Amino acid sequence: MKRWLKAVILTYLLLLFFGSFLAVGLLWVGKLEKMLPIIVDIKLFLYYFFAGAIGGSLRHLYMFCSHYMEGELTDYRHWVMYIFYPIFATGTAVIAVTLIQSGVLLIDFVDYNNMPYAPISIAFFVGFGFNRFLKKLNSVSKKVFQTDHQEKKADEPTNDKLKF
Repeated sequence: MKRWLKAVILTYLLLLFFGSFLAVGLLWVGKLEKMLPIIVDIKLFLYYFFAGAIGGSLRHLYMFCSHYMEGELTDYRHWVMYIFYPIFATGTAVIAVTLIQSGVLLIDFVDYNNMPYAPISIAFFVGFGFNRFLKKLNSVSKKVFQTDHQEKKADEPTNDKLKF
């Protein structure tokens, strides 16, 4: 990977990480609501979005620095992962909290002083480990949307599995 590309990726991840903290702070104190009144309607989703961004960018900053120190940033195709995975993590965090709050995923949140700390924390964790969350979500989706044909096929033994 070229030196300039490494600098761009590191700058991008740092801006995403610290920018998300700044955005949460502005959201917390109400500055964003004054600048953009529509923020009031989507404030909770923005908390989840930025928590996912913090988690995703933190993980990829760690991975980038670890791979850099080990001299493993040789494949130029990895830039895609460092640029797009934190973005995927933000949307995944919002969807994860929405799935939990809708009752699809069975986790119960308790609000503390009218602030959704638990959903924000979940959004951070999902952002940090979003690819693991997607693997779990994929396995749940396969089970939920499995057709009768797939069930019968999965239950039927094949010739190489038969034991006498």
